[in-house]
Amino acid sequence: MSEEVETPVEETNEECNNGKQSKEKTVSYPLKVIYCPECSLPLEFCEFMPETVQVKCREWRENNLDILEQEGLEISSLTLDEPSGDKKRQKRGGRGNLKAKQKKEPEVIKIAKIPRGKRKFMTRVQGLATFDVNMKKASKLFAQKFSCGSTVSAPDEILIQGDVTDDLIDIILETWNEIDENHIQDLGEVKR
Repeated sequence: MSEEVETPVEETNEECNNGKQSKEKTVSYPLKVIYCPECSLPLEFCEFMPETVQVKCREWRENNLDILEQEGLEISSLTLDEPSGDKKRQKRGGRGNLKAKQKKEPEVIKIAKIPRGKRKFMTRVQGLATFDVNMKKASKLFAQKFSCGSTVSAPDEILIQGDVTDDLIDIILETWNEIDENHIQDLGEVKR
């Protein structure tokens, strides 16, 4: 089973394509592959490991050059690039979504009643985000207080099912102390 077979392999160079020269190199099968003890990959693949592992692989390779030469490996083909000092190590978990910096908008909350049928309305609340209000929590609070559907439809907009403008103003003033009556505008009925 472990019988070695020597097979001639033809190497072709661009100069040899015209048929003048041909080199024969003998390869014995099965091939003996040397694995790096640091990354447990063949030596040719150490360059694809993270930088910290490459440093360990490079040190092991430099310490064991004589063993590698005895095995018949071409050391020049197994070079790892030296690490450049200007690279920063990546933090765990990726980059993540950076919140866009909001422009300093006037701190005004606009409440509008939007018709959505013959006798049905939706109430739109805009501007709560300028007071650093968590929009998801505010939407959930409105849904619980008014027993209706409420959703965050834009980064700074909440839609509430039903005409709840009068009660909404009172709840906003009770819940968030930093909001005054002067900051709230009732736009009345508007088209979408």
